[in-house]
Order: sequence, then C-alpha cells, then structure tokens
Amino acid sequence: MPKYLVRVSYTADGVKGLEKDKASGRRAAVAKLIESDGGKLEAFYFAFGADDVITIVDLPSNTAAAAFSLAVNAAGFAKLSLTPLLTVEEMDVAIGKSVSYRPPGR
Repeated sequence: MPKYLVRVSYTADGVKGLEKDKASGRRAAVAKLIESDGGKLEAFYFAFGADDVITIVDLPSNTAAAAFSLAVNAAGFAKLSLTPLLTVEEMDVAIGKSVSYRPPGR
C-alpha cells in the first residue's frame, strides 16, 4: 500500500478545535478518517514551526489520498499537504529506468 507524508497546519479555528478535542482526540479522529478511506495511520506527531502535525499514512491509492486531502482541506480548519513516499527498492527501480529528457534551451 502506498505511503504518504502528511503535513498539517491548523487555522485559528483549528487550534480552538484542538484545544477542545485534545491531542489524543485529534489523533483518534484522523485514524478513523484514514481507516474509512481504506488506509492505516502509521505515525502521528505534533510539531511546532511551519507544521502543526506530521503523520505517515498508508492509503490504497492516489485517489484515496486525494479524497483524504480534499476532505480535510475543504473543512477549512487545517491546511494539509501530501507527499508520496518511495521505498529504497522503488527508488532503485526508478534509477534503473532510462528516460530521454531535453533541458530547456538545449
């Protein structure tokens, strides 16, 4: 199952909701959402700086990932970004592929 790095930044209303739900409540809500999308929450961390939450999730497909992202972003309480993650083995396959590329202006 594909893995994704999920980075979340709360809006002001999102922080108020976090204060109400508590950290464990938000983690449980995220796990339930991921599971309802056919996935699994692998890791969940709070952070400070540009991101408020960092997670790693398994989702069955890019379309499932897009649905998850749309649901969270549409609610308006957080801005979520997804990054697909590749295994070492997948990267080795990519390195072994030959593609033809012409840089701009060359």
